[in-house]
Amino acid sequence: MTSRPRFHLAFPVNDLAEARAFYTDVLGCPEGRASDDWVDFDFFGHQIVAHLSPNAAGHNAHNLVDGDAVPVRHFGAILDMAAWRALAQRLKEKNVTFTIAPDIRFEGQPGEQATFFVCDPSGNALEFKAFDDDSRIFAR
Repeated sequence: MTSRPRFHLAFPVNDLAEARAFYTDVLGCPEGRASDDWVDFDFFGHQIVAHLSPNAAGHNAHNLVDGDAVPVRHFGAILDMAAWRALAQRLKEKNVTFTIAPDIRFEGQPGEQATFFVCDPSGNALEFKAFDDDSRIFAR
């Protein structure tokens, strides 16, 4: 077990079969427990749960962040740089459309980070980021 606390996040999806395919086959997140209405995944060491809730998934609002229209409602993971690059490459190989393509945000500033966004089949936005130095995660 990690020395850092793990988070748990439940989120709506329109279709559990699509969610399973995306989170396991595309992102590589192992499936955990499941029922007819929900399924949980090991999301890079954290527990996320896709709950069947048609008409509740997705996002609409965006905020401008360093020149990109970032979905207001999103979640994701902070990976090490090698894992971030590997995931970006995996998604490219699987022809996943990037909402925001892999890039460096806040370049040359204290919070410099590698980031990209994708959406799952239900329209839930996910951000994956990495820092060369973990002390930059909360830097101002």
